[in-house]
Amino acid sequence: MNDRRLVIAGTGSGVGKTTLTIGIMAALQKKGFTVQGFKCGPDYIDPTYHTAVTGRVSRNLDSWMFEHDTVREILNKANAGADISIIEGVMGFFDGKSPLANTGSTAEISIITQSPVLLVVNCASMARSAAAIVKGFQDFSTGPNIIGVIANQVGSVGHYKIVKSAIEQECDVPVLGYMKREMDIDIPSRHLGLIPAIERGELNPFFDKLAQLVMETIDIDQLYRLSKTNPVSSGNSNIFQPKNESDVCIAVAKDAAFNFYYQENLELLEAYGANIKYFSPLKGEEVPLDADGLYLGGGFPEEFAAELSGNVDAIKSIRTSIEKGMPTLAECGGFMFLSKSIETTSGETHQMAGMIPGRIKMQKKLAALGYREITGTSGNFLINEMEQAKGHEFHYSTFEADADLTHAYQAKGRFGSKQEGCVLGNLVAGYTHFHFASNPTLAKNWIDACLKQKNRSAHETIN
Repeated sequence: MNDRRLVIAGTGSGVGKTTLTIGIMAALQKKGFTVQGFKCGPDYIDPTYHTAVTGRVSRNLDSWMFEHDTVREILNKANAGADISIIEGVMGFFDGKSPLANTGSTAEISIITQSPVLLVVNCASMARSAAAIVKGFQDFSTGPNIIGVIANQVGSVGHYKIVKSAIEQECDVPVLGYMKREMDIDIPSRHLGLIPAIERGELNPFFDKLAQLVMETIDIDQLYRLSKTNPVSSGNSNIFQPKNESDVCIAVAKDAAFNFYYQENLELLEAYGANIKYFSPLKGEEVPLDADGLYLGGGFPEEFAAELSGNVDAIKSIRTSIEKGMPTLAECGGFMFLSKSIETTSGETHQMAGMIPGRIKMQKKLAALGYREITGTSGNFLINEMEQAKGHEFHYSTFEADADLTHAYQAKGRFGSKQEGCVLGNLVAGYTHFHFASNPTLAKNWIDACLKQKNRSAHETIN
């Protein structure tokens, strides 16, 4: 277990946290260190970059979705074998679930994990005022440990020296370096083409260039020294300990169209005895023959709607599996794929699997975003009416049902509660992304449902 951690926090969204985080990770890698990435909050895109740079699966740390000991357990489990953990923040340092508390914020994660904080400040068009910003962040809350600053968007070396001297005099923390405003470097493939681009190695030159830029203007050796901290205990949290062995195989759709999965969800299924087997609907692959359960995660099926629509055999195998009663969870992109059709923003309509009586319509503006408190319903194999879990929603599409549906769960967000998704036999589908670490019982429920269905099928075969 390494005792080196660093939170890369921003004064607000858009200050360059992700670009800087990737650059620091890549620079540390070039210096021969093994780096473990983390991301605060619910996010699938940024961890994909971390994973591509470090070669280790990046994890989400979320102090609203799961218990604080669980946050520390995920941290300790993932950073085994790494020299340093780099934790990318979310939004502004103190931004979280509520404007009145630190809950779910990067600041709270830094406190829970006892991690030193490197504050990224957009210094464009200011000099001494940058020190006032840093001072404000230092004084706002006594819990976080801000150990250094990165000046971003500086106009010149001269500008940087002015900002550095002001911050170091007034705030008593070192400024470790800067990133220039005119760097001519933007993160490519911010979403849609990300997975294929990474698989083809197209982003490697970008990572190399970014590492070089970071090493030229940021003191990585000092950064590494300042990341030294104490180990943290996860108390009695041991949700990933193997609970039992069960002969259950869960097929997981994994490709450019379906790739939004929390690694912890898969690991919790494994802890309860599942064998995970991946397949690609986009490549026309069918559900593995030995599958007992099916997981269709989020992603961008709308971007590959034409290809998916043409993979008749793959669609047939998914339909057949669900119709036979295979316990299936379809989240967001998976839910969209199981509908009758997807209409793209350009007005093209592509037929989908047709399991769910309704149609998906893409739009250019965000349809839903935010945390969700989820309460299940009767008949839902994953989460019943007595159980709760947490997750989030993020999508640009709307669903228009052709008929009355049996809703899968009640989803409570910032603007109230709504009935969401649908249950069709052993299919649970909807827009909400579950995080099983918020309630590991969901993983157990899924395995139990698979075993029950497997025994039922075996009994029917005998008779």
